[in-house]
Amino acid sequence: MSEVDLTGLAQGGKEQVDSKPLTPMQEVNAALKECGFGIFHARLLLTSFIGIIASVLVSTSTSYLLPSAECDLHMDLVQKGLLNAIPYFGMLFSSVIAGFLTDTFGRKIFITTGLSGIFIFTNVAASSQVYNVLIAAKFFEGFLFATAFSAAVTLTSEFCHNGIRDRVLICQSSFIAMAQIIIACLSWVILTNDWHVSFFDGGFVLNTWNFYLAIMSLWSLVATILYLFIPESPKYLVTQSKFEEARAILLKIYKTNTGNSEENFKYKDLWKKSKATIPEETDKINRSFSHNLVVGLHNTKPMFKRPLVLHLILICTMNFFIMSLYNVLRLWYPQVSTVIEHNSFVTPDGENQNLCGMLDSYTSTFRNDNKTTSDICVPVKSGSETYINSIIIGFICIIPFFISGILVNRIGKKPLLITATMISLAATFSLRFASSKVAVVTLFALNTAILQMLMSLSQAVVIEFFPTTTRTLAISMIMMAGRIGTLVGNVSFPVLLKMACVIPFSTMSGMMLCVVTISMFLPSKKK
Repeated sequence: MSEVDLTGLAQGGKEQVDSKPLTPMQEVNAALKECGFGIFHARLLLTSFIGIIASVLVSTSTSYLLPSAECDLHMDLVQKGLLNAIPYFGMLFSSVIAGFLTDTFGRKIFITTGLSGIFIFTNVAASSQVYNVLIAAKFFEGFLFATAFSAAVTLTSEFCHNGIRDRVLICQSSFIAMAQIIIACLSWVILTNDWHVSFFDGGFVLNTWNFYLAIMSLWSLVATILYLFIPESPKYLVTQSKFEEARAILLKIYKTNTGNSEENFKYKDLWKKSKATIPEETDKINRSFSHNLVVGLHNTKPMFKRPLVLHLILICTMNFFIMSLYNVLRLWYPQVSTVIEHNSFVTPDGENQNLCGMLDSYTSTFRNDNKTTSDICVPVKSGSETYINSIIIGFICIIPFFISGILVNRIGKKPLLITATMISLAATFSLRFASSKVAVVTLFALNTAILQMLMSLSQAVVIEFFPTTTRTLAISMIMMAGRIGTLVGNVSFPVLLKMACVIPFSTMSGMMLCVVTISMFLPSKKK
């Protein structure tokens, strides 16, 4: 993969003893606390889980099909890096605009549009016969992913009161690790087959990786259908003065979670008295596209003033480095593991070599092969070991979410950020010296797990400091910065790897050192 509302709302829904009235957002928070956590939230998390699997597939499916498709599509090392990076290039074109429009026009429409679009273009990718078609389809998958992801995470967060929101966010973020396990298992089952179907006398050929993409597209189709049954965020509706719709949704959540009649709901008459003071024309105005656009632009102004703009710059820079490293390690692991699987840490001369020595040998051979013309290309496919290790990494990636879920409310986000970043720095620096398969898998697993947690924490920090009217836009901006980092990282990694293995790993270690420094300048909590 993920974004929650941690703004200064009514704490735990406690009634205020002073004469200052609750704001509509505080009233929503109090009503959500009265609704509790129940069947509705379980259904919401299940829907989110399916959606996250579909979202993770946008980038992860590419990394698994590279060894299988390299001969069919005649890919060299740089083309593989570009294919890994292209979904993030597509995300750059839509993330900020989608974030702004989502805060202005609602969460749900962008979620369903994005997921259904991913289904369509994944099937286009599945039918591709040449590299250019595949890379174009992956670009549009990334474009549509960005329209859905921030909105989906924000939607989940805004159905939770601030007493449980941090933990729900971390739980939802852990779905990314679970998705990687499921994807690795399905990839193992599908890509280890040798399927080959030819049509029109060989004019149109479907290989194993084509079927793999077609099967994986079903996740986005199911997610689209499930999200159709999830209501719009009551917090968004309140910002649009749609109080009747917001109250109806809160009543539905209460009845679903508790099984009680709406007459028992403490906030069943919420906003009914104040509704009389709202002119009838307001609803008509709020339905106006131009009015919503002007209001949305007005609501973004505080985000570009001190202190919010300084927080935004720091977190965007931090997320640039975090997502760059995370996605380089995650997307290149199947390829690196395949190299390890077909080579040895002991050279033909009987000497031991580390990971960098092995990768230097591989890139040297790859360069030499590209200089000669060969009529027959034999792909070096991933074996069971690669998929098993990917599954192990996925399971390990879940652990930090449980740890951070316990610690986030006790020691705070900033100390967790600093500590986790230092662990990632040590793991990244040590990776190039790894001299066994166990060491490589352990360091990859530790690093990706910590980096996933760092992304979740950085998003939680954004949600704590940015109000509802700018939250999705702020998240979209930090995700855009991270996607730029991913794009730069995946394109530059194979180029630097060709020079010498030590260069990309030293660069990545330096990036995490920058994140440690930036984390120290973040405020501890919202005042």
